[in-house]
Amino acid sequence: MKLFEEYTDGKIKLKNHLVMPPMCMYQCKKEDGVPTDFHVAHYGARAIGQVGMIIVEATGVMENGRITDNCLGLWNDEQLEGHKRIVSSIKNNGSYAAIQLNHAGRKSETSGLRHIGPSEIEYNDKEIDYEEMTLEDINEVVLAFKDGAKRADLAGYDGIEIHAAHGYLIHQFISPLANKRKDKYGEDRFLLLKEIVSAIKEVWPRKKALWMRISATDYHEDGIKVEDWIDFLNENKDIVDFVHVSAGAVVNVPIKVYPGYMLQFAKRIKEETGYKTIGVGKIKTLEFSSYALEEGACDLVAIGRELLKNPNLYIDFVEEMGKGEIPFYYKRAYRQLD
Repeated sequence: MKLFEEYTDGKIKLKNHLVMPPMCMYQCKKEDGVPTDFHVAHYGARAIGQVGMIIVEATGVMENGRITDNCLGLWNDEQLEGHKRIVSSIKNNGSYAAIQLNHAGRKSETSGLRHIGPSEIEYNDKEIDYEEMTLEDINEVVLAFKDGAKRADLAGYDGIEIHAAHGYLIHQFISPLANKRKDKYGEDRFLLLKEIVSAIKEVWPRKKALWMRISATDYHEDGIKVEDWIDFLNENKDIVDFVHVSAGAVVNVPIKVYPGYMLQFAKRIKEETGYKTIGVGKIKTLEFSSYALEEGACDLVAIGRELLKNPNLYIDFVEEMGKGEIPFYYKRAYRQLD
């Protein structure tokens, strides 16, 4: 079964096909973006639990780019040492360490800071509390992603995931529901993403992987659709190494949620562009994660909430299937006693 097999593809090598996707923990209690003992223990526990790839939660490249005051940051050197500790905790326990770089844009809930977005328009029936970005603001964000990538390399991360999903700043520029600009960033709604990727590539080592998480659809007739992403990826071959396929969240709309509900988008992108994909979306069980891989819906499978509940989920899968090796330090827990 692919789930239990080694995965090697160009710039990455994983001991299995399981990914822990980025999930915000809101544990920077000092509101300074500096990683804490919690983060070191949290991510290290999943590495001890044998997860192949661990993607550290959405990390702000600017102070006002955090989702909340309690989110991680990588906008200054004071945060660097804590990230080195996270990386060591992950890699010393045998997993691949990646980080998701993000700017929350108009969805930032940080306090006392200037909030920004592509266009100053209402959304989700909320009062407008952000400003339309100037060209200077846009250049500052691009540079911040570049600087964040530099620090991610210094921290020792193996891979970077650019957050272009879930209604945050890059997604806001891409979606016609959020971007009503009349300049070049409105004419080419993918331009900010392209500029950020280009800037990161100037400082990110070629031997290390770079990918993006996308919302394949806005679930809205006037929003972004998977066909738009397919066209973009076909027009920009090798812009990134692979694509982590999610969906939604630029505006609130009803979504029918069921196990694997976003795998259809990962499969289409994989088949119609040739890009490798990470599939995600309410995947919980050994049976369903194996199905996603064996049927070719994705190349790697991400399990989120179940890994929050159980850092040893992969080891449970090993025991359930009888494939792979249970680490010796946990064998007593799985040994059948008479």
